[in-house]
Amino acid sequence: MSVPTADQIRKAEAFRAMHFAAAPLVLVNAWDAASARIIEELGFPAVATTSAGIAFSRGFPDGQRIHRDEMMEAVAQIVDSVSVPVTADAEAGYGDSPDSAAETARRVIQAGAVGMNFEDATGDTNRPLEDLSLQVERIHMIRRVSEQMGVPLVLNARTDVYLLQVGDPATRYDETLKRLLAYRDAGADCVFAPGVRDAQTIGRLVKDLACPLNVLAVPGSPSVSQLNALGVKRISLGSGPMRAAMGLLRKLTGEVRKHGTYALMEGAPSHAEMNQLMSVHRKPATEK
Repeated sequence: MSVPTADQIRKAEAFRAMHFAAAPLVLVNAWDAASARIIEELGFPAVATTSAGIAFSRGFPDGQRIHRDEMMEAVAQIVDSVSVPVTADAEAGYGDSPDSAAETARRVIQAGAVGMNFEDATGDTNRPLEDLSLQVERIHMIRRVSEQMGVPLVLNARTDVYLLQVGDPATRYDETLKRLLAYRDAGADCVFAPGVRDAQTIGRLVKDLACPLNVLAVPGSPSVSQLNALGVKRISLGSGPMRAAMGLLRKLTGEVRKHGTYALMEGAPSHAEMNQLMSVHRKPATEK
C-alpha cells in the first residue's frame, strides 16, 4: 500500500477509540500473517506487531538490527492478512534524527498500519535513552507526517527506563513520569512503560499521567481484570506469543528426539483449518 485510503483512515479512528473504551484494549502481538490471522479469528478487535518477533523470525536479533525495509515489508504483509486495524512496532524509528522518525512514520502509514510504537532506547549502554528534547522533537515530526498524510496515526510512545533498569531504582519512577508526560504533551496518544509489573506503580502512573497507559503483560503481571481496575487502557504481550510458540517447538523437537513420539502436535490447527484461515483475505495467484 502506498496511498492512504478511506478505509485506513476509518480504521485509525476506530483504533484510537479503542483506547477510551470501558474495558482495556488487549493486543496479542503478531509476527507474521498466520499469527495475525489466528489473533483476528479469535475475535480481537486489532492486531499489534512485535518488532522482536519479526526480527527473530527473519534471522535477526532484536534492537533495530533488521533493516527498516524488511520490517515494513513484514508489517504490510500482516496488514494485508487481516481486516482489523494493525499497529506497527517501529522500535526507535531506525535512526536517531527527527528525519528518520518522520520517514519511519511515513513508511508505517504506507504499509497500511494505523498505529505506531516508538521507543526511546538507543542501544548504547553508555547512553541507554535518547535525549529527552530530541525524542520530543522526533514525536513532533511523527505527528506532522500523520497530519500531512491524512491518517490519524495512533502513536504509542515508550520509555525504557524500567525495562533497561536505567539509573538508581529510587529515581526510575520520576524519570519515567517526566518522559511520558513530555511524550504525551508532544502528541502521543498513548504512553508505554514496559518493565513495570507491580500494581502500585502501575496505578500511580495511571493517575499521574491522565492519558491512556500501555502495560506490557508478562508472567507475574496483574491480570487483565486487575489492570482494568487500575485504569490501564492498553495491554500488549510483546514478543511473548512468538517466544511461547518457539518454546512449544522446542518441546516438540525434544519429544521427537528423546521419545520418538509426536503428542505435542495434538491440538494444533489442522492443515485444512490453516488453509482456510489463510484463504480468507487472499485471492488466487491467477487473480492478482
